[in-house]
Amino acid sequence: MVRDGTVFPLDGGCDCGTVRYRMLTAPLFVHCCHCRWCQRESGASFALNALIETERVVHLAAEPHIIDTPSNSGRGQRIARCPRCSIAIWSHYAGAGPVIRFIRVGTLDEPDSLAPDIHIFTASRQPWVLLPPGVPAVPEYYDAASHWPAESLARRAAYLPRLQAYRAQQASAGAAPDAGAAPAPRR
Repeated sequence: MVRDGTVFPLDGGCDCGTVRYRMLTAPLFVHCCHCRWCQRESGASFALNALIETERVVHLAAEPHIIDTPSNSGRGQRIARCPRCSIAIWSHYAGAGPVIRFIRVGTLDEPDSLAPDIHIFTASRQPWVLLPPGVPAVPEYYDAASHWPAESLARRAAYLPRLQAYRAQQASAGAAPDAGAAPAPRR
């Protein structure tokens, strides 16, 4: 959720300043993920990710180093990390491939600009984490059509052909198919 008064673009980067990026527009949606995988990867109680089309993110400094890691889905994820300080900047999950970036909100210069639109995988949230009233919370994942705003759904319709082409290419290359996946990005 873009906080009132936020003006885009928003800049961000790693701790040491080697990797810098710019989000040109508002994200599609912001997840606060409470799954055990995100807890383990972040070393915290949840991960806050802003979903945005890859072409809406501009690199301002060094390219991040891409690390392939396992994920709960079994299809893995690609984490972009600073080659110097190793801070995770964003991920590409298998379901959305290179089409959508999951920007780590904490890497923004002004991370308080993006509050969660939804809390996901709350079935595994830490019991002392209190969820704010008025923000949707679901036990696992969700249907984008039920939660995303109209503008984000229109943007999804625009990137869907690229996502379908990516998935078709992955299937023809023998990669694990994303069977039954909704057109929204999936973990």
